[in-house]
Amino acid sequence: MRPALLQALRNGCMLVICLSAISCGGGSSLSGVSAPVIPPSSNVVDVVVGGGPNGNSVNSLYTTVTVCVPGSTTLCQTIDNILVDTGSYGLRLLVPPLTLSLPVLAAADGNALVECMIFVDGYSWGPVAAMDIHIAGESASSVPVQLIGDTRFPTVSSDCSSTGGTAENTVATFGANGILGIGVFLQDCPDCSVSVIPAFYYSCTSTACTNTMVALPSQVQNPVAFFATDNNGTIITLPAVVPGGAASVTGSLIFGIDTESNNQSGSQTVLTVPTSGANAGGVTTIFNSQTLSASFIDSGSNALYFNDSSITPCASSQFAGFYCPVITSTFGATIQGANAISVPVTFSVGDAETLSQSFMAFPGLAGTATVAGSFDWGLPFFYNHRVATAIEGFTTSAGTGPYIAF
Repeated sequence: MRPALLQALRNGCMLVICLSAISCGGGSSLSGVSAPVIPPSSNVVDVVVGGGPNGNSVNSLYTTVTVCVPGSTTLCQTIDNILVDTGSYGLRLLVPPLTLSLPVLAAADGNALVECMIFVDGYSWGPVAAMDIHIAGESASSVPVQLIGDTRFPTVSSDCSSTGGTAENTVATFGANGILGIGVFLQDCPDCSVSVIPAFYYSCTSTACTNTMVALPSQVQNPVAFFATDNNGTIITLPAVVPGGAASVTGSLIFGIDTESNNQSGSQTVLTVPTSGANAGGVTTIFNSQTLSASFIDSGSNALYFNDSSITPCASSQFAGFYCPVITSTFGATIQGANAISVPVTFSVGDAETLSQSFMAFPGLAGTATVAGSFDWGLPFFYNHRVATAIEGFTTSAGTGPYIAF
């Protein structure tokens, strides 16, 4: 069974660096880079690494989605700056950027269904509502979506707010207008369908909330699985970025694996991931003679997060938790799947304090891990990679999900 912690949005590891704190210098003349052009198709949407709605996010991958009142073709809204996250499951939208009026889904007792999502550094609170979702030429109908910061439910349950960290219920604190969770699983809390999980789903009135179980169809869902076609997974393609960084990076999010000519598996190595246990959906990393079995590959984290006492930490409190080696250094590690297949990888770590304040993409950004026994392969891992994420129970020519391939 998947514990609530590992179902939480992994972008909680995404420490948003305010660019006003980043010194100039150490950058590159490269203004922006793009992945090889993928011909426009109904299953392809552009993604960009940029500053986001606040203008100060680093290594954050965004796209655009259109949402509608279920069954409507006119009561719709297109929302940009949606964070693309392979480490979570489901669409979550910030309020007030969302202007549509959407009724809240009911819990089993008839009260409103509300959710608490725990991050590593905070939490988000809001009700669940159904909506139609359109991305590129793909559509999903009546998908349960979390509405973060909805003023209809201002009182946060104490077991949610007391988990530590700050409330991330506004665009300013969240760093995005929403998050598109396209990880390997279908729902965000299967365990919640069989037992009450603290600090997850609630039955709420206007004044009080009670922890509750939730049937799988009412939980926040991975919208990709709801598409009529191209629904077995996703592929993210991003170009290489020079060590000094880039002002922006443009790539593609491709829906489906082995369903179209533009999403064939090819020669990528498939790493299956466990469906249960302490690291459901994760991988094992072997680094510095350590076996880090709580590792994961996550486009929603803005750096590589791991522990290595030999790398100089940043001296400035504004960069606490990040590494600042005197020179950019290259390291090696091995990523291993549940199928015992391993892939060697190399990565670089640069000085976070010398990042150019006009750049948004840095392949060498790295910091210390807060999850014991983990290596968080955040967005820098995706640069110069073609990363496929296959959803549990869906088949591809390379096998049956859940798996990650690159």
